[in-house]
Amino acid sequence: MGNWNIAGTYTFQSPEYATVQSGVDSNLNNDTAGDRAIVNPAGAANTSSGVNGINAAGQVVAAGSPTIVAYVAKNPGARYIQAGLGAFANGGRNTLPLDHTNNFDAALMKKINFTEGKRLDFGVQAFNLFNHSQFTGGYLSDVSPYQTNAVSRNFLVPGNTTFGQYDGYFPSNSRQLQIVMRLVF
Repeated sequence: MGNWNIAGTYTFQSPEYATVQSGVDSNLNNDTAGDRAIVNPAGAANTSSGVNGINAAGQVVAAGSPTIVAYVAKNPGARYIQAGLGAFANGGRNTLPLDHTNNFDAALMKKINFTEGKRLDFGVQAFNLFNHSQFTGGYLSDVSPYQTNAVSRNFLVPGNTTFGQYDGYFPSNSRQLQIVMRLVF
């Protein structure tokens, strides 16, 4: 009944932050990589809005029209507003909080001695023991970052129907069990 070892690790981490992007060439440098959005400090947290292009007569015109002289937010009460072509984006880096980490891992190990200097360790390790969903920007049990591509960045584009819904893009980090065996000699 002896030679048992149990260990646990509790991790609480504040949320990672993501950079809200316009998804269009706001700064007119011929790419859309990382072009930021407009932040309305008085807007409701974690809400977003697309924009309508307005011509000199004050009429709404199609996106990309050469007659656009201004942009008007579709939802002026939103915190994050898409910056249209040529608009000045005041959004900083890492302004949208993702989920925090609240995780418990555990390990149970049995040591079986054969001789004075040799033993076999046999056990099980559980990552995310309580199996609650944790949609973080990385993995709980690995050091590899979760990579996002152009399609999966849609939750960062204001006005997109999936804005802020990172749980549709990141893994939930479900429970993982691992059996381990080690020969010590």
